[in-house]
Amino acid sequence: MRCPSPDLPHPSSTLRPHLSGRLPYAGPPRRASHALILATAALLLAAVPLAADGNVTYQNIADDPASGIVFRHGEPPRGAILDGFEATSITVPDDLLFIPHKPHGAPGVAIFDHDRDGDLDIYVTNSVGSGNALFSNQLRETGSISFTDVATAAGVDATDHDSTGVCFGDLDNDGDHDLMVLGAIGPNRLYENQGNGTFLDITASAGVGGGNLSTSSCTMGDVDNDGLLDIAVANTHTDWTNLFSIFIPFDFNEHNQLFVNQGGNVFADVSAAAGFETFAALPPGASTLTWAIALVDYDLDGDVDAFTLDDQGGVPPAVAGGVDYGLIHLHENDGTGHFTDIADTAGIAVHGNWMGIDFGDLDCDGDLDFFATNTGDYPAGNAMPPNPLGFRASRWFLSNNDGTFADPGVGPLVASVFGWGTTVSDYDNDGDADILYHGAIDVGTVLAASNPGAILQNQGCSGTFTRDADALANGADHLRRIGQGLATGDLDGDGFLDLVTVSNHDFPEPVPLTPLQFQPGGPFDDTANVIVPFDPDPNDPTSLLWNGIEGTDGSLAIEMSSGDNGNRSASVTALGTIGVTSGGRVNRDGIGAVVRFRTPGGKQALVPIRGGSSYASQHALAAHLGFGRERRGTVEVLWPGGVRNRLFGVRAGEQLVFPEIPCDLDTAFDDRSAYIGCVFRSLGELHAAGVIDFRQKIRFLISALLP
Repeated sequence: MRCPSPDLPHPSSTLRPHLSGRLPYAGPPRRASHALILATAALLLAAVPLAADGNVTYQNIADDPASGIVFRHGEPPRGAILDGFEATSITVPDDLLFIPHKPHGAPGVAIFDHDRDGDLDIYVTNSVGSGNALFSNQLRETGSISFTDVATAAGVDATDHDSTGVCFGDLDNDGDHDLMVLGAIGPNRLYENQGNGTFLDITASAGVGGGNLSTSSCTMGDVDNDGLLDIAVANTHTDWTNLFSIFIPFDFNEHNQLFVNQGGNVFADVSAAAGFETFAALPPGASTLTWAIALVDYDLDGDVDAFTLDDQGGVPPAVAGGVDYGLIHLHENDGTGHFTDIADTAGIAVHGNWMGIDFGDLDCDGDLDFFATNTGDYPAGNAMPPNPLGFRASRWFLSNNDGTFADPGVGPLVASVFGWGTTVSDYDNDGDADILYHGAIDVGTVLAASNPGAILQNQGCSGTFTRDADALANGADHLRRIGQGLATGDLDGDGFLDLVTVSNHDFPEPVPLTPLQFQPGGPFDDTANVIVPFDPDPNDPTSLLWNGIEGTDGSLAIEMSSGDNGNRSASVTALGTIGVTSGGRVNRDGIGAVVRFRTPGGKQALVPIRGGSSYASQHALAAHLGFGRERRGTVEVLWPGGVRNRLFGVRAGEQLVFPEIPCDLDTAFDDRSAYIGCVFRSLGELHAAGVIDFRQKIRFLISALLP
């Protein structure tokens, strides 16, 4: 054991008794009998009631005028092409390639505090002429949750822009969130937060427009660990006015892009040089049709790696004489911002119509797993010969803690449903990570309506899940919404996550839902429906005729958790201290960090701070930690760059800001004197800067110095 510095008292002998209210050390305790220890432990464990699994419900407040939500997602210009087919007919197969992609739009949603008033706001993208919305939460102003659309006043309505995905982060480390808004068949836009509730369009000077591409999702992360957030963008295919790339691989696709922050809100496109355009399992030079992208430290080595999810479309896989085209890719970071696709060796380069992704420790074994959305088993042909059940399942992949992943299938769920946006989060606060996802097919001729809002409840960290059908029973009617983007955050501050989804098109009553005959025996059989606006022409078997089914503009659903199952939680907001402490190296938002949480009862969670995941969307940044019925736990943060900090005694109900202390706990005994000096100096700087008060300073000090 290493000795503490001679200049400072050992924390276990002086600081800890003084600050905890315990008596000074008075010699070793009397030895208790083994039986007494066991009996005492049993009583303590028995005193902690079991966490409630599920038992929360969601209520959509967006339909209530008192919420202040006024939003309809308009149809983009390419929707007129589909209208033309409705007026005539569709010839099969000749006309199928000329049906527009996403004819009703591709909206996303982001949850963040745009005006730094302490509550979470909602940004939603829209089509040309309709205007994006920025719903400012009035919780702090009025004491109750309601919203006001301030997009125009804030300068982010982008009414002339066909907006798709969105992500945010503090790109210039000035203490507020900047906003990246993507576009279809046109440039992206970057809005710099001015710190007063307004934004400035700096796209031209920043160099992140990207050209006239069709982008889907974006994510932020510090790929080279220089303390500045970079931006990665997922691109699809050149022209959403047709479906050529859905049936013809590679020819019409666009490379994904990586924009590296040069400082001063200027970015360089390093996509090719950084390895972003090189794929191990695809032909040289091939580009992809990518719907989802995320930068996350999957291997917990202190740098963010890149996941991209691609769409197989209607291209047959290799086993059927085609090509494996729509794959999950994992570009591993070498620590300098150069990436190598290792998905094949990681065991996740599997073909599918992949569309959304999110991360968490699904089996509570201390490493990061992920969930990816797909077309599911219910749409016609996905689970019928020669395709086996699970061929296109939305499913989870479990880390083997050796750089590879296992694909266990969906287990007792039997079959899965279609999905776009998704989250891995503890919706019921019972201490294990659950899965939520939404979405429906929108290809013009068939609209899949099999997903009523899938909440997959984790069965005690077992890596298996059951459907919680009751949670959304009184929420929005997702079977009649063509869901797209999804994001979560605690909008009302009650300690439970709320759910925000946006659709591009809705089909209210009396539009009929046509049941699917495919019934594999899973819990989603009762929702296996489709909406079919085109029927076979009785006089011409090669033609489809519009049957008059028409939807309405898309909607926003804000589904508030009832938060009443008795479970507890806390939130942790990671705060990088570059420019605040002399040793600070992490971006101000702490994006790329991974939060680990443990309770005395053995619960364990792992939550990455991601700057964009799901599909076309971004969740609130705070790590949400379910306690079950426990009251305290220990939080550790692995920061970008590899420094690890710890805080004991995090209490249920806390909304904790955890600042980067640039002193690595893992090296605390390599040079004890240097480590202690680093901790004292850094906490002093944080206190002087007003980041923490004196009590917090002492609290972090004790946790940093205790063995």
